[in-house]
Amino acid sequence: MKILLVNPPNCGRSIPEEEYGIDTIKMIFRGEPLALEVIAGNLDGHAVAIVDLKVAPNVLEKTLDQFGPDLVGFTGVTCEANTVVRLAGEVKRNSDALVVVGGHHASCDPAFFNHDAIDYIVVGLGKLSFRELVDAIADRSVGDGVAGVAKTNPGGKLNYVRRDYSHADIVEDCPPRYDLVATHRDQYVMSGVGGKVGFVASAYGCTHRCIFCSIPNMTHGRYFTHRPAAVLRDMKLLGEVPVVRLVDANTFGDLDNALGLGQCIIESGLKRAIVADVRAETVTRHPDLFKLWKQAGLAAAVIGFEEISDARLAQLNKRSSVAVNIEAMGILKDLGIRVIGDFIVAPEYTEADFDALERFVGSHAIDLPLPSILTPLPGTPLHRAMRHKITITDLDYYTFTNAVCPTRMEPKLFYQAYAGMLKRFLKHISHG
Repeated sequence: MKILLVNPPNCGRSIPEEEYGIDTIKMIFRGEPLALEVIAGNLDGHAVAIVDLKVAPNVLEKTLDQFGPDLVGFTGVTCEANTVVRLAGEVKRNSDALVVVGGHHASCDPAFFNHDAIDYIVVGLGKLSFRELVDAIADRSVGDGVAGVAKTNPGGKLNYVRRDYSHADIVEDCPPRYDLVATHRDQYVMSGVGGKVGFVASAYGCTHRCIFCSIPNMTHGRYFTHRPAAVLRDMKLLGEVPVVRLVDANTFGDLDNALGLGQCIIESGLKRAIVADVRAETVTRHPDLFKLWKQAGLAAAVIGFEEISDARLAQLNKRSSVAVNIEAMGILKDLGIRVIGDFIVAPEYTEADFDALERFVGSHAIDLPLPSILTPLPGTPLHRAMRHKITITDLDYYTFTNAVCPTRMEPKLFYQAYAGMLKRFLKHISHG
């Protein structure tokens, strides 16, 4: 079969820009489409192409004409969901290809894609599910059903067999097809950590249940890791890319595996700057692990600090504390590891809350603060808890830079405060 995998273009809409002329708040995704490269890695025996519309936004119709796919697969996060449906319609109008949709939003809210422009929905991890679907289509046995894949039924209920995920679903013996986006490699960059970057997956799922997070939906709450040898293989396949971003929700969720991976990288002699996600309490409980990872190349750690009060952290089921967050920052700073801090700005924020967050960032060792606006993604516990408060249901606005629930402050003042804080953070970074 000819299979075309599509990364949707940068999309999403901005309330502060549309309503108040504030055009400095934008969510732009610049990284490579690793999810599609991973899917492609398990499609041996088929002709596979990837079109990255974030880099080349106007090539879909031309690619459909030239490549002539039998099947087109889309990935997408929540703010891209409407665009994926629109593009699926374009595929149907311009080709005879079957259309499959997967990714984060499909896994959190599969019913959204129960649309006549879409044939199948992959729910959760897709590397093995998608291959099984392709094989079933080729063998004309798809009517028997593939676990984790729903056949669309527009106007009716989706019926599918839930997949019982296991380590086999990550198919770690099949590396990502980095070659399929090689022509775009120079355009995959990560500001603040050294420019050109390559993505590698070492773990799937998460060990925790923060109420705002969609990651557990991908594995039904389970956590899996690649063998260190498989991760090292993928890092080497990226060639001379100077920065490797481990895109896992938590690279260090399995301590033994994290120790083995760090040692494997050191022993290999591979010299790359590494950026990885970690929980603060992992740093405070296991500082020697991060001393070893500093030797392995860990240049920056991404930590979801989220809030600067224990009460609000508890509301998010973060299972952490401000004191632990501060201690983790100090340990990483002493090791020479940069700290990238994720924060959540709640709609309830007042001017005093914005000021407090800015003071906190300014007084601690946070090299790159990244505040986003609390966004209840469909399919998450947060969405279920806040459903009655949500006033903006158009998913184009679910970019983490819009308040989809009413703000305590007058909206214009809220966005002005948020934009001003972002601007000062960026100034802080440029002089840091």
